[in-house]
Amino acid sequence: MTGKVENDIELEGTDCTCIHDDVVKAVRPRIPEDELLMDIADIFKIFSDFTRVKILCALMNAEMCVSDISVLLSMTKSSISHQLRILKHSNLVKFRKEGSVVYYSLADEHVKTIFNQGMEHVLE
Repeated sequence: MTGKVENDIELEGTDCTCIHDDVVKAVRPRIPEDELLMDIADIFKIFSDFTRVKILCALMNAEMCVSDISVLLSMTKSSISHQLRILKHSNLVKFRKEGSVVYYSLADEHVKTIFNQGMEHVLE
């Protein structure tokens, strides 16, 4: 099913009239696929949790184990482990084992960049 066509611009799912069809035509091919945009939205959802942001902030400063993060943030090991699982699943943190201790760190510099950009924006 196609939408109404106004000035050669398809108006699927809208009740608006296209006023600047040249702008719409120029921007439309620059909008990434929905799946990619959903992935980006998911990353920002991860950053929307206060506890996860605190964990990321800690890990920006040092590689840490769950126990030390728990002490630093005055939270239970269970709470920290749960949030680290989410961060790990989202590829924002990585881990390594040394004996029976698991150490966490940021997955890469992109995580630090995203965090720092957010901080910079908030401080403006």
